[in-house]
Amino acid sequence: MTELNLERRIEAILFASGAPVPCERLAAALGMSKAAVYQQVQLLAEQYGREGSALQILRLEDSFQLATLPQYAPDIRAALVITRNIPLSQAALEVLAVISYNQPVTKAFVEQIRGVDCSAVLNSLVEKRLVEEAGRLELPGRPISYRTTDVFLRCFGLENLEQLPPVPGRDTELPGEPLSMEETAASVAPLEPDKPETP
Repeated sequence: MTELNLERRIEAILFASGAPVPCERLAAALGMSKAAVYQQVQLLAEQYGREGSALQILRLEDSFQLATLPQYAPDIRAALVITRNIPLSQAALEVLAVISYNQPVTKAFVEQIRGVDCSAVLNSLVEKRLVEEAGRLELPGRPISYRTTDVFLRCFGLENLEQLPPVPGRDTELPGEPLSMEETAASVAPLEPDKPETP
């Protein structure tokens, strides 16, 4: 099996999936090691770049997704008659900041930080697939916890959560400490410039 064939096999799987494919699943399907998959994906991504392709490979945590380059989005929308999505509201960005920097968290935790009911905003983020349920906590009432998704990473141009911008004024030596409301407001600013369109 040549390297070219391996690249094309990976390309075919990513194209057919249409969603992020875990590296482990690619390795199992192709009978390769994860390290070999990473190498072949990198070669394929470099080939797209050299050839000026409209395609790119996104790395989302330990998964890969075949996608078009951002500059072709207007043409795709026009051809597929896709309506432009409404940008996230300030409230949605704040809830997303609380979840992304503290996940997994419960709705009660988010509401404690923000001081207001977040049911509608949280449901909207789940519908937009930016946030998902992460199971139930072993606490009284067994509340549902939430975490961000691969769609969140893609919308904000991140490979993983380690690439989240630092919160202004926060000591990076204190990971895991919940954001205060002031820090939540400050953390929204680094996320806003991209003004991602929800999927």
